[in-house]
Amino acid sequence: IVGAPLNGRCPFLFNFPLLQQLKINCYYLKWNLEMLAGLPLLKELRCSGNPFLTGNINSLRVLKDTLAVVHISSSRHVQGNFMDLADFPGLKELDLMGTSVTGDIRDIGEGDFRTLESLPLPDGVY
Repeated sequence: IVGAPLNGRCPFLFNFPLLQQLKINCYYLKWNLEMLAGLPLLKELRCSGNPFLTGNINSLRVLKDTLAVVHISSSRHVQGNFMDLADFPGLKELDLMGTSVTGDIRDIGEGDFRTLESLPLPDGVY
């Protein structure tokens, strides 16, 4: 969903149980990370320039066994601790630049982020 003239809330967009890739770049679309529960097979989530996106990245835990790519950028109302995703078994890319996600990279343990290949982090992670 890139550049679509969507305005406000559109919950029907998050009710595709077979969807595996989702790219959203719609400035006025209002949505919450919890809505992704309606996409149980989602492997790739790419969101940029979504100032009305809200939620805690802990909401992504319902997709723990399927998510391989999480790119959420320029979405200041997304918060949480990046370590909430540390035990996702297939996570290869995690990009949270421009979010309000926090954390301490010193908390990463031996078994955390086992398959991660890319980890750009926001300013709130030190």
